Amino acid sequence: MSSTKGPIGPNEDIKVSKIETFVLKNSWVFVKISTDVGIIGWGEMLKDDAKACAAGALEVANYLVGKDPRPVVHHWQAIHRGAFYRGGPIKTAISSGIDMALWDIAGKCYGVPVYKLLGGPTRDRVRVYGEVSEETGVNAMKVGPQSSRKAFKYVETPMFVDEVAERFKALRDQYGSGVDIGIDFHGAVQPPTALLLMKALEPYQPWFYEEVVQALNVDVMAELAQKTHIPLATGERIFTKWGFKEILEKRAATILQPDVCYAGGITELKIIAGMAESYYTPMAPHNPQGPCSLAASLQIAGAIPNFLAQERGDNDYMELLANPLPPVCDGHRPLPTEPGLGITIDEDKLMNQVGEPHPYGPQFDSDDGSVVDW
Repeated sequence: MSSTKGPIGPNEDIKVSKIETFVLKNSWVFVKISTDVGIIGWGEMLKDDAKACAAGALEVANYLVGKDPRPVVHHWQAIHRGAFYRGGPIKTAISSGIDMALWDIAGKCYGVPVYKLLGGPTRDRVRVYGEVSEETGVNAMKVGPQSSRKAFKYVETPMFVDEVAERFKALRDQYGSGVDIGIDFHGAVQPPTALLLMKALEPYQPWFYEEVVQALNVDVMAELAQKTHIPLATGERIFTKWGFKEILEKRAATILQPDVCYAGGITELKIIAGMAESYYTPMAPHNPQGPCSLAASLQIAGAIPNFLAQERGDNDYMELLANPLPPVCDGHRPLPTEPGLGITIDEDKLMNQVGEPHPYGPQFDSDDGSVVDW
């Protein structure tokens, strides 16, 4: 089980002694940073390229081992700017996981949760969305464009569009106007079809449209955003402050969804949130990963003013944690109060799940065999 030793005095010496990585069978990838005083920090990285991230994080040991882990922002700059090639999902994911683990260590050194080191708390509890439940009070959820198949044609038929709209209407009728329901296009819908679906769904008041198209051509997303009054959300495949700059400037989305595991870690999400605040844009961090991802996202929620809701914040991750997170109540999770990220990884549970990661493969149009977006 991970050490919870701490806090230590501000003038006490502490050095990074080791970096380890763990790839799980479900493709989650963890990084563990140990110190010479027994304080341990944990982080998570990109799941799609788990092996590459795990190997890349180990290379950071050449720089980090032997250094004081507490100047986290300095280390972020050194890891990012010390490389000739910067950015991209894998390199930024490596920085993210290292950053997360260093903040975990820093909080444990000073005996406080990370959000207090970042100037928080800005709120007492965090609204979450996931599985709507009377027991937990969660009243927000997200679905895909539901139909008999995925929306992958460049221009889908009226029958297909009507089916998606009718199924979403059924959800709205089931849950009523007191439940927020976002719809995630997964960046897998072509722009003409995206616009058809957006217009057909508008009468049923979706909470937001997520990743209506891939974020690679921001002008196309901005054009679609101008054609609806429903908020557009994006960010899970965008990296660093530089990636979000164009999104904000062109108003391509009015809800940002950076992922703390591969947008740059806690350090970078705090900066992205500040940029977004100047555009009156809230943050709803993306989270398809494990407990470090959620815990770090909760720290961000406790440190920024422009927070909207936390994806999968109702997941307790007890398959990997030594102790449960504070329970969700009235649709909110209390901010963690324990030092660092506020969680303790049970290493025995973790090791039981280490193995070959789940593969991701291409998908094809059943009509003609052409490749379609994941």
